[in-house]
Amino acid sequence: MGTEHSKNEERRSMVFLRKGPKLPAWEDALLAGREPKSLLKRGLRYVSLSLIMKGMTSTPDFLWGLHEVQKLNLSRNQLVVIPPSLGKLDRLVVLNLGGNCLKCLPKEIGLLRNLKVLFVNMNCLKEVPAELSLCRKLEVLSLSHNCISQLPLSFTDLTSLRKLNLSNNRFVQIPLCIFALRSLDFLHLGSNKLENIAESIQYLVNLQIFIVENNNIRSLPRSLCYISTLELLNADYNAIQTLPDELYLLRRLRRIAWNPMDKGLHIAHNPLSRPLPEVVEGGLDVLFNYLRDKKERN
Repeated sequence: MGTEHSKNEERRSMVFLRKGPKLPAWEDALLAGREPKSLLKRGLRYVSLSLIMKGMTSTPDFLWGLHEVQKLNLSRNQLVVIPPSLGKLDRLVVLNLGGNCLKCLPKEIGLLRNLKVLFVNMNCLKEVPAELSLCRKLEVLSLSHNCISQLPLSFTDLTSLRKLNLSNNRFVQIPLCIFALRSLDFLHLGSNKLENIAESIQYLVNLQIFIVENNNIRSLPRSLCYISTLELLNADYNAIQTLPDELYLLRRLRRIAWNPMDKGLHIAHNPLSRPLPEVVEGGLDVLFNYLRDKKERN
């Protein structure tokens, strides 16, 4: 009798589960009856909110009422759209949208006048809104691993920008607006479709790290050799056959580097014409002496 009763209870439970209410939306589960502001963390510098890996396909409505948030992390979700309401969070200093499925950014991003750091890497962007150039305080911008082939000319207004990552996109040439960004000290253009580097690269007078690995570049411009601040020049995996004689002027390049993380000159996996391969194997001093002597002979 007891066994039969247990079976009936189990059947009734199964029917209830099938007919019961749907599970609450993820944001309801996250809040669990709390005020949205209770999700904010108040650090020494910033009021922050992190919603990493929540499985979101859209942003929760409560987010746009959290006007005091300064650091927002929405990375590694499945967001397809960021609504215009983003512009309401005008105190944002750091915004991370990396690792989503975004095809565009709202023009209202230009209302984030306090924004200093923006990550939109690993998305599906084909273009960047011109309004982003209104974020004049922007210092760090990562647009890597997207489908971008050009930048708005208005980017020349981002005069505070110091670090720019455009790697793994579809650039055939370096956008002209980049040469106006005189504060840049880091520029990553690796894994694009570049065939050359314009002589205008010399205008980036504060550049310390320049990465153009895995492109189709055939030669390095002579003007690159006049950027005295360069500490890392990575041109691995290109189609470079010769090196400019003036390369020895880059005195902050300390070595021929093989580890991607090391500073120095990265020139491996290029079809260098002889005797350059053997000279490079001798180290940077040997290479520089060879180029200096070659220039003097000419």
